[in-house]
Amino acid sequence: MPDYGHDLTFGTFITPTNAAPAKVVDLAKATEAAGLDLATFQDHPYQAAFLDTWTLLSYVAAQTERISLSANVINLPLRPPAVLARAAASLDLLSGGRFELGLGAGAFWDAIEAMGGPRRTPGESITALSEGIDIIRGLWDTSTRERLVVDGTFYRVDGPKRGPAPAHDIQIWLGAYKPRMLRLIGRKADGWLPSLGYVKDLNDLTTSNATIDEAAIAAGRTPGDVRRLLNIGGAFSSQRSDRLLAGPPEQWAEQLADLTLSYGFSTYILSGDDAQAMMILGQEVAPAVRELVRGERGADQTDATPAVGH
Repeated sequence: MPDYGHDLTFGTFITPTNAAPAKVVDLAKATEAAGLDLATFQDHPYQAAFLDTWTLLSYVAAQTERISLSANVINLPLRPPAVLARAAASLDLLSGGRFELGLGAGAFWDAIEAMGGPRRTPGESITALSEGIDIIRGLWDTSTRERLVVDGTFYRVDGPKRGPAPAHDIQIWLGAYKPRMLRLIGRKADGWLPSLGYVKDLNDLTTSNATIDEAAIAAGRTPGDVRRLLNIGGAFSSQRSDRLLAGPPEQWAEQLADLTLSYGFSTYILSGDDAQAMMILGQEVAPAVRELVRGERGADQTDATPAVGH
Protein backbone atom coordinates (compact mmCIF):
# COMPACT_ATOMS: atom_id res chain seq x y z
CA MET A 1 0.00 0.00 0.00
CA PRO A 2 1.49 3.35 -1.00
CA ASP A 3 2.28 6.15 1.41
CA TYR A 4 -0.52 8.72 1.33
CA GLY A 5 1.92 11.54 2.01
CA HIS A 6 0.26 12.96 5.11
CA ASP A 7 2.29 14.82 7.70
CA LEU A 8 3.25 12.74 10.75
CA THR A 9 1.61 13.42 14.10
CA PHE A 10 1.78 11.64 17.44
CA GLY A 11 -0.49 11.53 20.45
CA THR A 12 -1.72 9.72 23.54
CA PHE A 13 -4.74 7.65 24.53
CA ILE A 14 -5.39 8.36 28.22
CA THR A 15 -7.76 6.43 30.49
CA PRO A 16 -10.33 8.89 31.93
CA THR A 17 -10.53 7.22 35.33
CA ASN A 18 -12.41 9.24 37.93
CA ALA A 19 -10.47 7.75 40.86
CA ALA A 20 -7.64 10.21 40.23
CA PRO A 21 -8.95 13.03 38.04
CA ALA A 22 -5.93 15.26 38.61
CA LYS A 23 -3.67 12.51 37.25
CA VAL A 24 -5.74 12.31 34.06
CA VAL A 25 -5.31 16.03 33.50
CA ASP A 26 -1.61 15.81 34.37
CA LEU A 27 -1.16 13.14 31.70
CA ALA A 28 -2.75 15.46 29.14
CA LYS A 29 -0.32 18.16 30.23
CA ALA A 30 2.51 15.62 29.97
CA THR A 31 1.41 14.95 26.40
CA GLU A 32 1.91 18.60 25.61
CA ALA A 33 5.20 18.81 27.52
CA ALA A 34 6.54 15.83 25.55
CA GLY A 35 6.05 17.74 22.30
CA LEU A 36 3.26 15.48 21.11
CA ASP A 37 0.40 16.72 18.96
CA LEU A 38 -2.76 15.12 20.30
CA ALA A 39 -4.39 13.84 23.51
CA THR A 40 -7.39 11.51 23.28
CA PHE A 41 -9.74 9.82 25.76
CA GLN A 42 -12.15 6.92 25.38
CA ASP A 43 -15.85 7.69 25.70
CA HIS A 44 -18.00 5.20 27.60
CA PRO A 45 -20.80 7.22 29.26
CA TYR A 46 -22.20 4.07 30.89
CA GLN A 47 -18.89 3.39 32.69
CA ALA A 48 -19.28 4.70 36.26
CA ALA A 49 -15.54 4.46 36.89
CA PHE A 50 -14.79 7.03 34.17
CA LEU A 51 -15.07 10.78 34.04
CA ASP A 52 -17.55 12.08 31.51
CA THR A 53 -15.39 12.42 28.42
CA TRP A 54 -16.99 15.59 27.05
CA THR A 55 -16.57 17.39 30.36
CA LEU A 56 -12.97 16.15 30.52
CA LEU A 57 -12.19 17.35 27.00
CA SER A 58 -13.50 20.80 27.83
CA TYR A 59 -11.51 20.99 31.07
CA VAL A 60 -8.29 19.76 29.44
CA ALA A 61 -8.71 22.28 26.62
CA ALA A 62 -8.64 25.02 29.25
CA GLN A 63 -5.56 23.51 30.91
CA THR A 64 -3.45 23.20 27.73
CA GLU A 65 -2.31 25.57 25.01
CA ARG A 66 -1.11 23.70 21.94
CA ILE A 67 -2.23 20.09 21.64
CA SER A 68 -5.28 18.97 19.72
CA LEU A 69 -7.94 16.98 21.59
CA SER A 70 -10.37 14.24 20.63
CA ALA A 71 -12.45 11.45 22.02
CA ASN A 72 -11.29 8.02 20.97
CA VAL A 73 -14.15 7.69 20.08
CA ILE A 74 -17.41 9.54 20.95
CA ASN A 75 -20.34 7.21 21.67
CA LEU A 76 -22.92 8.51 19.18
CA PRO A 77 -25.93 6.52 20.49
CA LEU A 78 -25.73 8.42 23.80
CA ARG A 79 -24.81 11.82 22.32
CA PRO A 80 -27.44 13.11 19.85
CA PRO A 81 -25.73 14.39 16.69
CA ALA A 82 -27.39 17.82 16.51
CA VAL A 83 -26.37 18.66 20.07
CA LEU A 84 -22.95 17.07 19.52
CA ALA A 85 -22.38 19.27 16.48
CA ARG A 86 -22.96 22.46 18.47
CA ALA A 87 -20.87 21.18 21.39
CA ALA A 88 -17.98 20.26 19.09
CA ALA A 89 -18.03 23.61 17.28
CA SER A 90 -18.21 25.43 20.60
CA LEU A 91 -15.23 23.57 22.04
CA ASP A 92 -13.28 24.18 18.85
CA LEU A 93 -14.00 27.91 19.10
CA LEU A 94 -13.11 28.04 22.79
CA SER A 95 -9.87 26.12 22.28
CA GLY A 96 -8.70 28.05 19.24
CA GLY A 97 -9.24 25.25 16.72
CA ARG A 98 -7.83 22.36 18.73
CA PHE A 99 -10.68 19.86 18.61
CA GLU A 100 -11.16 16.85 16.31
CA LEU A 101 -14.19 14.53 16.34
CA GLY A 102 -13.43 10.86 16.78
CA LEU A 103 -16.82 9.20 16.35
CA GLY A 104 -18.12 5.69 16.94
CA ALA A 105 -21.26 3.81 15.95
CA GLY A 106 -21.61 2.30 19.43
CA ALA A 107 -20.98 -1.04 21.13
CA PHE A 108 -21.84 -2.64 24.48
CA TRP A 109 -25.54 -2.35 23.70
CA ASP A 110 -26.71 -3.71 27.06
CA ALA A 111 -24.93 -0.83 28.79
CA ILE A 112 -26.17 1.73 26.25
CA GLU A 113 -29.74 0.54 26.68
CA ALA A 114 -29.38 0.63 30.47
CA MET A 115 -28.51 4.34 30.15
CA GLY A 116 -31.67 5.01 28.14
CA GLY A 117 -30.04 4.75 24.74
CA PRO A 118 -31.21 2.70 21.77
CA ARG A 119 -30.30 -0.89 21.00
CA ARG A 120 -29.21 -1.24 17.39
CA THR A 121 -28.01 -4.03 15.18
CA PRO A 122 -24.58 -3.58 13.56
CA GLY A 123 -26.23 -2.56 10.30
CA GLU A 124 -28.58 -0.12 12.01
CA SER A 125 -25.70 1.48 13.92
CA ILE A 126 -23.81 2.17 10.69
CA THR A 127 -26.88 3.72 9.06
CA ALA A 128 -27.39 5.87 12.16
CA LEU A 129 -23.74 6.93 12.11
CA SER A 130 -24.00 7.97 8.47
CA GLU A 131 -27.11 10.03 9.23
CA GLY A 132 -25.40 11.57 12.25
CA ILE A 133 -22.45 12.69 10.15
CA ASP A 134 -24.80 14.41 7.71
CA ILE A 135 -26.46 16.31 10.55
CA ILE A 136 -23.17 17.29 12.17
CA ARG A 137 -21.63 18.55 8.95
CA GLY A 138 -24.87 20.29 8.00
CA LEU A 139 -24.99 22.26 11.24
CA TRP A 140 -21.33 23.25 10.91
CA ASP A 141 -21.91 24.60 7.40
CA THR A 142 -22.85 28.25 7.74
CA SER A 143 -21.91 29.06 4.15
CA THR A 144 -25.46 28.37 2.96
CA ARG A 145 -28.94 29.46 3.92
CA GLU A 146 -30.45 26.31 2.50
CA ARG A 147 -32.84 24.69 4.93
CA LEU A 148 -31.15 21.75 6.67
CA VAL A 149 -33.30 18.64 6.46
CA VAL A 150 -32.08 15.14 7.22
CA ASP A 151 -34.96 12.68 7.14
CA GLY A 152 -33.16 9.58 8.31
CA THR A 153 -34.31 6.31 9.74
CA PHE A 154 -32.71 6.96 13.12
CA TYR A 155 -31.95 10.69 13.16
CA ARG A 156 -34.06 13.51 11.76
CA VAL A 157 -33.71 17.25 11.75
CA ASP A 158 -36.13 19.64 10.06
CA GLY A 159 -34.82 23.16 9.63
CA PRO A 160 -32.57 23.82 12.64
CA LYS A 161 -30.51 26.98 12.39
CA ARG A 162 -27.00 26.28 11.21
CA GLY A 163 -23.98 27.08 13.34
CA PRO A 164 -21.90 27.88 15.05
CA ALA A 165 -19.16 27.22 12.52
CA PRO A 166 -16.09 25.73 14.19
CA ALA A 167 -12.81 27.63 14.31
CA HIS A 168 -11.26 25.23 11.79
CA ASP A 169 -12.42 22.36 9.61
CA ILE A 170 -12.95 19.73 12.30
CA GLN A 171 -11.94 16.30 11.09
CA ILE A 172 -14.28 13.36 11.67
CA TRP A 173 -12.40 10.14 12.41
CA LEU A 174 -14.18 6.79 12.57
CA GLY A 175 -13.03 3.66 14.32
CA ALA A 176 -13.82 0.68 12.08
CA TYR A 177 -12.72 -2.76 10.95
CA LYS A 178 -15.48 -4.27 8.81
CA PRO A 179 -16.19 -3.52 5.14
CA ARG A 180 -19.43 -1.56 5.46
CA MET A 181 -17.93 0.83 8.02
CA LEU A 182 -14.75 1.13 5.95
CA ARG A 183 -16.83 2.10 2.93
CA LEU A 184 -18.57 4.77 5.02
CA ILE A 185 -15.15 6.15 5.94
CA GLY A 186 -14.22 6.35 2.28
CA ARG A 187 -17.44 8.20 1.45
CA LYS A 188 -17.78 10.62 4.35
CA ALA A 189 -14.98 10.61 6.96
CA ASP A 190 -11.68 12.43 7.25
CA GLY A 191 -9.86 9.67 9.08
CA TRP A 192 -9.72 5.95 9.84
CA LEU A 193 -8.87 5.17 13.47
CA PRO A 194 -8.35 1.46 14.23
CA SER A 195 -6.36 -0.04 17.11
CA LEU A 196 -3.29 -2.11 16.32
CA GLY A 197 -4.17 -4.55 19.09
CA TYR A 198 -7.26 -5.63 17.16
CA VAL A 199 -5.35 -6.22 13.93
CA LYS A 200 -4.53 -9.92 13.58
CA ASP A 201 -2.41 -9.62 10.45
CA LEU A 202 -0.79 -6.53 8.94
CA ASN A 203 -2.03 -7.70 5.54
CA ASP A 204 -5.52 -6.91 6.82
CA LEU A 205 -4.48 -3.25 6.86
CA THR A 206 -3.77 -3.41 3.13
CA THR A 207 -7.19 -4.89 2.46
CA SER A 208 -8.92 -2.29 4.65
CA ASN A 209 -7.07 0.56 2.98
CA ALA A 210 -8.12 -0.71 -0.42
CA THR A 211 -11.77 -0.80 0.68
CA ILE A 212 -11.57 2.78 1.95
CA ASP A 213 -9.78 3.95 -1.20
CA GLU A 214 -12.30 2.36 -3.55
CA ALA A 215 -15.20 3.93 -1.66
CA ALA A 216 -13.50 7.32 -1.65
CA ILE A 217 -12.93 7.24 -5.39
CA ALA A 218 -16.51 6.11 -6.03
CA ALA A 219 -17.70 9.11 -3.99
CA GLY A 220 -15.63 11.54 -6.05
CA ARG A 221 -12.92 11.86 -3.44
CA THR A 222 -9.26 10.79 -3.41
CA PRO A 223 -7.70 8.17 -1.09
CA GLY A 224 -5.54 10.94 0.35
CA ASP A 225 -8.66 12.68 1.67
CA VAL A 226 -8.70 10.09 4.47
CA ARG A 227 -6.00 10.29 7.12
CA ARG A 228 -4.96 6.92 8.56
CA LEU A 229 -4.57 7.04 12.36
CA LEU A 230 -3.56 4.12 14.57
CA ASN A 231 -3.92 3.44 18.29
CA ILE A 232 -0.75 1.67 19.35
CA GLY A 233 0.63 0.05 22.47
CA GLY A 234 3.92 -1.53 23.38
CA ALA A 235 6.90 -1.43 25.69
CA PHE A 236 10.19 0.37 25.56
CA SER A 237 13.29 -1.61 26.50
CA SER A 238 17.02 -1.53 25.92
CA GLN A 239 17.10 -4.75 23.89
CA ARG A 240 15.82 -5.24 20.36
CA SER A 241 13.21 -7.92 19.78
CA ASP A 242 11.41 -9.50 16.85
CA ARG A 243 8.07 -8.18 18.12
CA LEU A 244 6.25 -5.07 16.98
CA LEU A 245 6.77 -2.06 19.28
CA ALA A 246 8.74 -3.97 21.89
CA GLY A 247 12.27 -2.65 22.06
CA PRO A 248 14.39 0.52 22.12
CA PRO A 249 13.17 3.81 20.67
CA GLU A 250 15.12 3.33 17.45
CA GLN A 251 13.31 0.04 16.81
CA TRP A 252 9.96 1.74 17.41
CA ALA A 253 10.94 4.45 14.95
CA GLU A 254 11.86 1.95 12.25
CA GLN A 255 8.64 0.01 12.70
CA LEU A 256 6.41 3.09 12.75
CA ALA A 257 8.16 4.46 9.67
CA ASP A 258 7.39 1.17 7.93
CA LEU A 259 3.73 1.42 8.96
CA THR A 260 3.69 4.85 7.32
CA LEU A 261 5.49 3.93 4.14
CA SER A 262 3.94 0.50 3.62
CA TYR A 263 0.45 0.91 5.11
CA GLY A 264 -0.23 4.64 4.94
CA PHE A 265 -0.57 5.50 8.62
CA SER A 266 0.44 8.99 9.65
CA THR A 267 -0.90 9.52 13.18
CA TYR A 268 0.19 7.26 16.03
CA ILE A 269 -1.67 7.40 19.35
CA LEU A 270 0.02 5.69 22.29
CA SER A 271 -2.25 3.94 24.77
CA GLY A 272 -1.33 3.64 28.43
CA ASP A 273 -0.94 6.14 31.21
CA ASP A 274 2.86 6.29 31.43
CA ALA A 275 4.25 9.82 31.35
CA GLN A 276 7.78 8.52 30.76
CA ALA A 277 6.67 6.56 27.70
CA MET A 278 4.95 9.69 26.42
CA MET A 279 8.21 11.60 26.77
CA ILE A 280 10.17 8.93 24.91
CA LEU A 281 7.60 8.92 22.13
CA GLY A 282 7.68 12.69 21.79
CA GLN A 283 11.37 13.36 22.27
CA GLU A 284 13.01 10.30 20.72
CA VAL A 285 10.64 8.24 18.58
CA ALA A 286 8.63 10.94 16.80
CA PRO A 287 11.65 12.92 15.48
CA ALA A 288 13.31 9.69 14.30
CA VAL A 289 10.15 8.52 12.49
CA ARG A 290 9.83 11.88 10.77
CA GLU A 291 13.47 11.73 9.69
CA LEU A 292 13.17 8.20 8.31
CA VAL A 293 9.97 8.99 6.42
CA ARG A 294 11.38 12.27 5.12
CA GLY A 295 14.38 10.40 3.78
CA GLU A 296 12.21 7.91 1.91
CA ARG A 297 9.83 10.54 0.57
CA GLY A 298 12.64 12.78 -0.57
CA ALA A 299 13.85 15.99 0.99
CA ASP A 300 11.95 18.16 -1.47
CA GLN A 301 8.55 16.47 -1.12
CA THR A 302 5.94 18.55 0.68
CA ASP A 303 3.27 17.04 2.87
CA ALA A 304 -0.05 16.42 1.17
CA THR A 305 -2.26 17.56 4.02
CA PRO A 306 -1.99 19.93 6.97
CA ALA A 307 -1.22 18.76 10.48
CA VAL A 308 -3.89 17.70 12.92
CA GLY A 309 -5.50 20.79 14.40
CA HIS A 310 -4.44 23.13 11.59
